[in-house]
Amino acid sequence: MWQLDWSKLTEVLTYDAGQPMIFSSGLFLFLFLGFSLIYMLLKKQDTARILFVTLFSYYFYYKSSGFYFFLLGVVTLTDYWLALCMVHTETKWKRKTLLLLSLCVNLGLLCYFKYTNFFYQMLAPLWDGKFQPLDIFLPVGISFFTFQSLSYTIDVYRRELMPLRRLLDYVFYVSFFPQLVAGPIVRARDFIPQIRQPLFVSSEMFGTGVFFIICGLFKKAIISDYISVNFVERIFENPALYSGLENLFGIYGYALQIYCDFSGYSDMAIGLALLLGFRFPMNFNSPYKADSITDFWHRWHISLSTWLRDYLYISLGGNRKGKVRTYVNLFLTMLLGGLWHGASWNFIVWGGFHGLALAAQKCWRNLLHKPKTATSRGIRKFFAILFTFHFVCFCWIFFRNDTFESSMVMLRQIATAFHPEVFVQLVKGYWKVFALMGIGYVFHFVPDSWQCVCCRGVIRLPLLGKALLLVLLIYLVIQLKSSDIQPFIYFQF
Repeated sequence: MWQLDWSKLTEVLTYDAGQPMIFSSGLFLFLFLGFSLIYMLLKKQDTARILFVTLFSYYFYYKSSGFYFFLLGVVTLTDYWLALCMVHTETKWKRKTLLLLSLCVNLGLLCYFKYTNFFYQMLAPLWDGKFQPLDIFLPVGISFFTFQSLSYTIDVYRRELMPLRRLLDYVFYVSFFPQLVAGPIVRARDFIPQIRQPLFVSSEMFGTGVFFIICGLFKKAIISDYISVNFVERIFENPALYSGLENLFGIYGYALQIYCDFSGYSDMAIGLALLLGFRFPMNFNSPYKADSITDFWHRWHISLSTWLRDYLYISLGGNRKGKVRTYVNLFLTMLLGGLWHGASWNFIVWGGFHGLALAAQKCWRNLLHKPKTATSRGIRKFFAILFTFHFVCFCWIFFRNDTFESSMVMLRQIATAFHPEVFVQLVKGYWKVFALMGIGYVFHFVPDSWQCVCCRGVIRLPLLGKALLLVLLIYLVIQLKSSDIQPFIYFQF
């Protein structure tokens, strides 16, 4: 009996590559209950509470990525020290050198873990032409916490932010577990002022947090996981086996899957932060309602798109160097944004398509002398949304497939072997998948006011009502979930 207990404890405390800790896992939900109790007991002891959350955050990252959690410490300590040095250095070239060191550390780690094999494969023909990928493990969330820490050093360099004096506060900011492994990328200037504020969670914050957690769980564990395992993965694994119609619905399914997966994580992160007394910025705003590609990037992964705008696009010159340079800067920003997602030509092509679309739209607006605030209305808005959605879906083909050949096969099946007559049979065979896809898209396209009404309804519920709602949702997740935990898609980025 004692041996069984110790083995369970060891299982909880040690990293399991096959079962990484994620928000939708039973283990996390169980641990969070105990964490919340201790957190509230430390309500009036700021330093002890911050230290406790920091230790839990490192444990959470260890359970998600194993012993690579030390990289988080390397990035944190380096940027904390470099930012402090910047304040005490007035010489411009010395400040630039310190910023360059920060860029080298953060981007150097990112490049090594994400792009070594990619560039090695490109350079292999220069010697013997043989490519044997190196055994390099990609730490979960490295793209997120390096970008988050970089925003701090860049803001300090630009004198838009004063560096923190307490190391613990900076460690807390970088490692805060709700957004650590998959965003949103929280800016230092937004988060740091909240660290030492008196802990206060109003009934509105608590209810809103519960609402976001429920929404996130529903999106991720019910819609995204089910349609992925039971339909989308089968189509993308071998598109040649399926008709063009099936491939098309596989693309529609993936568009919903990646949205529900990533926005579901963001919703849970925002909800958990609210329960702990912290506010995160919105990361998704019904992106498939966008009536242009520019509008799409104002709604999709907002924390990344604004990061790329503020720290890359503006650094390249933004729109200050003339029209042609503006188009080039837009294209380069999105090209590098595609590369940020992973070391694959597919991601680069995906980013390139979005960059070309943004540049083309900017050029078109300039030719027609349309202001930035101009929007479509009525039937034109409907077709603008329809066109934007299908362009985004077209780009998802390259984002999701592992090879260009698979993407070309999928497009060829749609163009030459559509077979609309299999539609009824397809719906009958996958009626649960299609029902969940319908629910997902309906919820996505309902007016924003409906979401506000639902949120207010959850806020008004008594504590027991909120608890019962969560229990009901967890029961539904258990009934529909697959045998294995489905990691969040953006864990690989």
